[in-house]
Amino acid sequence: MKASLLLAALVGAVLSLPTQAATPATSWQMSLGDWRITAVSDGSVVVPLDKLLTHITPEALASRMAAVGKTPQAETAINTYVIDTGRQRYLVDTGAGALLGNAGGHLPDNLRAAGIPPESIDQVLLTHIHGDHSGGLQHDGVPVFPNATVRVEQKDVDFWLDPAHASQVEASQRHTFAESERSLRPVINAGKLQTFTAPVKIAEGIEAIPAPGHTPGSVIYRVTHGGKTLLLWGDIIHAEPVQMPQPEVAIHFDVDQTQAVATRKQVLEKAAADGDWIASAHIAFPGIGKVEKNGQGYRWMPAPQTQR
Repeated sequence: MKASLLLAALVGAVLSLPTQAATPATSWQMSLGDWRITAVSDGSVVVPLDKLLTHITPEALASRMAAVGKTPQAETAINTYVIDTGRQRYLVDTGAGALLGNAGGHLPDNLRAAGIPPESIDQVLLTHIHGDHSGGLQHDGVPVFPNATVRVEQKDVDFWLDPAHASQVEASQRHTFAESERSLRPVINAGKLQTFTAPVKIAEGIEAIPAPGHTPGSVIYRVTHGGKTLLLWGDIIHAEPVQMPQPEVAIHFDVDQTQAVATRKQVLEKAAADGDWIASAHIAFPGIGKVEKNGQGYRWMPAPQTQR
């Protein structure tokens, strides 16, 4: 979002919220066998979907949002997830850090409130490099997760840390290159960045699966343990009331909209067929649920709030 889903297009549209740590729903847990999955909020931001979504008419967009009691000026969650195996703690995405003002950057406090101090994170797994997913890696030039190795797909590092690629993205997204440098440089200088080429096994029960289009190196993390599977995806979905029933709807933050749409259709079809749990960065907190086929499209079935 912000680097790929917020800043340039959202200047003046960011919703400043009271400190998110003071709101009730900032962490939520479920289990995969004896592994604990904790959803942790970094905040939320108002996104002008009428200015950002493509392949949909203004009338259709307004209708889709009205059907769920919302407008195209949609408050959008920024969710992160901790996988605790009992031996290692993996954090999937880091939120926006300071990039969204008070709308984001609440992850460190919310982690502590959930009993997960940032110093206890062993690995950070980025779904992709974009301000609202990687912006929380550093604060004032210092790594926020000092003991963690940061893992990310090599193609995203090659793309976003090389300004020569600026001509390959829309003008409104070129700020992402400077933001990516600022977010990742402290980690690189600390010798904590490790890249991979997906598909790859991250650890026993955790693998990274390619999901290109939104960015060149976007991935989904598939976690399988205790007879259950959880797919942690970043920006497969930005606007759930719209893109679930109409997966062909893209967003200006996609580096390659055609590929992003193809990836979304493939991912939603498989998720619905397999019935796996989903953890989504931008669906209403905690962003955990399942995908069901619904006519020509799909629908989101959130996990019961009592799910553990």
